[in-house]
Amino acid sequence: MNSNALTQYINLFTEHRQVIDSNSAEAINALRSAALEALTAAGRLPEKGDEGYERTSVNAMFAPDFGVNIGRVNMPVNVGASFKCGVPNLSTLLAVVVNDRFAPTSTLLANLPEGVTVCSLAAAAKEWPELVQKYYGSVANMADPSTALNTLLVQDGVFIHVRRGVQLEKALQIVSIAAPGETPLLSARRVLVVAEDGAKVQILKCDHTQGDTVANLSSEVVEIVAAPHSLVDWYELEEANASSARRSQLYVRQLEGSDVNICGATLTNGTTRNDYIIDLDGPHTTTLLSAMAIGTDTQHIDNASTLRHRAHHGHSRQLFKYTLSDSATGAFEGGIEVGHGSRFVEAYQTNRNILDSTSARMHTKPQLLIYNDDVKCSHGASTGQLDPAAIFYMQARGIPKAEARKMLMQAFMVDVIDNIRLEPLRDRLRHMVDRRFSGHRASCADCSC
Repeated sequence: MNSNALTQYINLFTEHRQVIDSNSAEAINALRSAALEALTAAGRLPEKGDEGYERTSVNAMFAPDFGVNIGRVNMPVNVGASFKCGVPNLSTLLAVVVNDRFAPTSTLLANLPEGVTVCSLAAAAKEWPELVQKYYGSVANMADPSTALNTLLVQDGVFIHVRRGVQLEKALQIVSIAAPGETPLLSARRVLVVAEDGAKVQILKCDHTQGDTVANLSSEVVEIVAAPHSLVDWYELEEANASSARRSQLYVRQLEGSDVNICGATLTNGTTRNDYIIDLDGPHTTTLLSAMAIGTDTQHIDNASTLRHRAHHGHSRQLFKYTLSDSATGAFEGGIEVGHGSRFVEAYQTNRNILDSTSARMHTKPQLLIYNDDVKCSHGASTGQLDPAAIFYMQARGIPKAEARKMLMQAFMVDVIDNIRLEPLRDRLRHMVDRRFSGHRASCADCSC
């Protein structure tokens, strides 16, 4: 294990830069020098205590000696062809990412409507270089070491482009599968979503792990550009194993009148650190950001949000909920910033947590920074246990104690699930949450990968 994890990745990149560049595209390669410069200036990846209240150490996550698929080795099977949608009654346009390799399915290729592009990021950079150059790296913050490291190592990703005025009726589904093989593997993933003026797109991203014992780490940066009056939904479901680590950063830029709904669910995992960074750069924007986490055993879930209102008449709402049992740990740090001149903004943030054991731990820190008047803003956090009176009431009516606790925790998550605008996904997630609280692994019954 390397005490300075960054060194091993810089050395790996320097030694193999020619191969990495040759396997990618110019628009992606163009940012590597800036990423290397930023990482060299940083000197190391952030440790616990560097960034804020109980943030998970990035250096510790990247310190193990993970391999990187520099040579772009293909999987021996066509996973995309064998994967089936795990959300019944939701007719999705499906694509698969195996480690860091994009694989479209026949359903996707045959049913994409005119004006919608879903393809490999590297392929898009070669076919439409000016378009990718315009948006790739335009939202992500290269000064952040995690983002810079991802930019340094990434060779491919997913490119989603919805042209002006196109209303995509079917949801897009991206299934990311970590398949580390016989040795620990780091997968650097990138997703770029561009919704032009008046466009509409709903995206469901599912993270799974193939195998149960070999360690794997996913480094993922997602950039979403929501042009004026566009509607973008981004839903994430994580169902990984205890050997998995996930470092995810979701960057969003909203322009005038755009409507963005983001909802994340961590159902099973090892160590997870998610950052949501949203800039509301245009007036009359609407943002709904919510997430839920169910932690058992020694799972660790760390969510953080930075939401910046930079124009007038913006409306945002954040809701984060955790239930932690056994020795699970959770962290939440949320921030709302209302900039100078951003009048008539409404921004609300809530974090609610249930600890279902004496050894579970939760750290929370909501924050507000307001630089002008004429706004309505609030934030709050609470951490507690299930209401014993409610459990007693249910037991008195013949419900066993374990079942009563499960029902109360299910009810606790309802308002997060209800924030999902895709009804079949809402129904499916309720079922998956029910199974999770019943002690079952919340895997999709229809998945065969």
